[in-house]
Amino acid sequence: MSGTLRISICDPNETSRDDLKKFLVGMDNVWLEADCSRYEFFVEIVEQTTPDLAVIDLDANEQNALDLIEKIHGKFPNTGIVAISSRSDGQLILSAMRAGAREYLNSPIQIEELMGALDRVASTSADGSSRPKKSGSIISVAGVSGGVGTTSVAVNIACALGRSADNSVVLVDLDLSLGDADVFLDLIPEYTLLDVTQNISRLDLALMRKSLTRHESGIYLLPRPIQLQDMNAVDTEDLKKVIGLLRASFTHIVFDLSKSYNHLDIAALQLSDHILMLTQLDLPCLRNVVRLLSSLDAYDGVNEKVKIVVNRTAPDKSQINEKKAEETIDREIFWRIPNNYQVISECRNNGIPLHVHSPKAAITNSISELAHKLDSEDLGDSSSQGDDQGKKGGWLKFLSK
Repeated sequence: MSGTLRISICDPNETSRDDLKKFLVGMDNVWLEADCSRYEFFVEIVEQTTPDLAVIDLDANEQNALDLIEKIHGKFPNTGIVAISSRSDGQLILSAMRAGAREYLNSPIQIEELMGALDRVASTSADGSSRPKKSGSIISVAGVSGGVGTTSVAVNIACALGRSADNSVVLVDLDLSLGDADVFLDLIPEYTLLDVTQNISRLDLALMRKSLTRHESGIYLLPRPIQLQDMNAVDTEDLKKVIGLLRASFTHIVFDLSKSYNHLDIAALQLSDHILMLTQLDLPCLRNVVRLLSSLDAYDGVNEKVKIVVNRTAPDKSQINEKKAEETIDREIFWRIPNNYQVISECRNNGIPLHVHSPKAAITNSISELAHKLDSEDLGDSSSQGDDQGKKGGWLKFLSK
């Protein structure tokens, strides 16, 4: 199933409705937008929530349910409809399909049948044509050491992505102790990640957006908790629920990770589509690249998503050339961001993104191109900027010419 499906359900029977909710909440790429116990109220709920799919149980009153399907199909043709009933009567199935249902399932529901039905409805538009759905893409920016520019890159990638009218972007600060993404954007947030996780069971998409702080560039920020004592109050399961809601609401989620690689960082990495590992061409940083890549092997699917990004490149001043760096880390360099300490310092101190402060600077263009590359549907069409991948070498090779 591609993308995050926003689903609203209607079933007057509390027991079967709760069973269905348990199925949906436990599925990946599904967000339960609303549930309703009255047929007569469901049209209004669909109008308010605009779900991708409406799931309607017929058993409480078949004729009222069929009338409801017909109304929703006529008023909201882009909302797919799945009908559910304990009856497998051919005439009822035909009536549901004629009313506008695209799938018909017998209860009690089998998880495999439900997943298949949701997948088919999600991938097909009202006229039967293929309907690709853009999922919320998750980009995690991770540093191999403190001071490598993780926050600068995360903030400015988010702003670069947000400049496209097709994108909606949220930046999440996962450095719960010392994160300062709000400073880089000159924002004073009213709510933090802790506030959202503590109220996640009561949030819908509208309330989630109200809990975020909007920057004038158009991106949204979800900052770290205010107090140090609160850094342990956010657990992994709550973070995953937040991510699920954000994926249903935004085209891009950018994580600024901490340097501790704690349980929240690992959860974000596992859910990410792209992981930018920022390093510099010095011995301590490159040593940490090797160590981190080796450690991330313990988590299925994480290592293959890692892209090595060298920040603050200055070829004439670096003692370690890129070819030797690639040989040692056994990985190609995916991207290079040129050094411009003065511009970055001014942006940080004034809370101004690069594209506003220095729109024509080489560093601004580099980060914008990186954002565009990540936003591309097919990364494989564009080769990285690095040389051919070499074999592993010893640490002392860095110092040889």
